[in-house]
Amino acid sequence: MFHLNQIKGLILVCISSTLFAQETRMVTIEEGSFVPLYGATKKQPIKIASFSLDVYPVTNAQYLVFIKQNKTYSRSKIKGLFADKSYLNHWAAEDDYGSQNKSNAPVTNISWFAAKKYCECQGKRLPTMDEWEYVAMADQNRSDARTKESFNKYILTWYEKPKTYLNPVGKTFKNFWGVYDMHGLVWEWTSDFNSIFLSGESRKDKATDKNLFCGSGSVNATDLMNYAAFMRYAFRGSLKANYTTKNLGFRCAKDF
Repeated sequence: MFHLNQIKGLILVCISSTLFAQETRMVTIEEGSFVPLYGATKKQPIKIASFSLDVYPVTNAQYLVFIKQNKTYSRSKIKGLFADKSYLNHWAAEDDYGSQNKSNAPVTNISWFAAKKYCECQGKRLPTMDEWEYVAMADQNRSDARTKESFNKYILTWYEKPKTYLNPVGKTFKNFWGVYDMHGLVWEWTSDFNSIFLSGESRKDKATDKNLFCGSGSVNATDLMNYAAFMRYAFRGSLKANYTTKNLGFRCAKDF
């Protein structure tokens, strides 16, 4: 049972987090449906409700503001349960991303826990994997460009390029929804990043929730020819929630 003072403290934390939220550009992603790479054996489309998504990934400068307001997520104070030893290890110091890292480059070496906390402090959340893939399948002109050979070649070519995470946000193409950097900059966390590896007949099976951040079973692909997307699912499936890596960042989403 919480004491009254503890409850008041929790309320104040939530209120202060919202007050310190940073203004970022977001766009509306209209509702729709698509058949994802993974899931049940039948190629059934899934529905995506309308939501808002950040135009760009979160940057070093934005994350530094968050760190200054949430000291428990600084490099020296974050618990090992929530981030491994590589957390922000490319920054020059706890409160300084350094001259080697651009202020408008995407923040990386961030764990799922830290990304989730950042979004919550903005009054937002991490996008689901289905939402992220729904937006990511768009090129400049089409909401679903997955069948375009040139589109997949672009993504696969990026996978082979080194150190793209050092580039500033907004330098890749603006897609159909008005979102930048879904491909060509960094990999990105999603709220349910490796849920495709759950066992059971359905990803939504509550009995398998405990496996969400461990990974069990295997991918049941609906389109193995889409190798570019399959690589993303395989990468996500290798992660655990406290992992950090230099080419993994995030952006936030919001419900209407």
